[in-house]
Amino acid sequence: MIKSKKLGIWMDHSNAHLMEFRSRTMTTTKIESDFTHQVKQSSLDKSENLMHNKEQHMLTDYFKKIADVIKDYNEVVLFGPAEAKLELKNILKEDRHFDKIKIEIQSANKMTEMQERLFVREYFATQLV
Repeated sequence: MIKSKKLGIWMDHSNAHLMEFRSRTMTTTKIESDFTHQVKQSSLDKSENLMHNKEQHMLTDYFKKIADVIKDYNEVVLFGPAEAKLELKNILKEDRHFDKIKIEIQSANKMTEMQERLFVREYFATQLV
């Protein structure tokens, strides 16, 4: 029997906290978007159109980094306060490489790292029942 690899991702448009679910330990990795406030301000000073193009390009790169990690898992829960989780799921639905990965969305507010870990642990514990 192949053991299912599970991943919880708390995310918004600037940060993603990826937590690999295991029975005893949980490893957290962070991915940050390159579209910082400084980049936004610098681009906006030149033109609003340039700022939106830069934001879209950097957001695509950010989602690609997260997607590259997701490929190694069987089950993923995306959670967080923003629409970023929905945007990522829609991108993943378009790619056949993610067809066999169970990807779920859950709403959640801003959380501490301990709250995020507890959320992932409880989410996958209820999936076992």
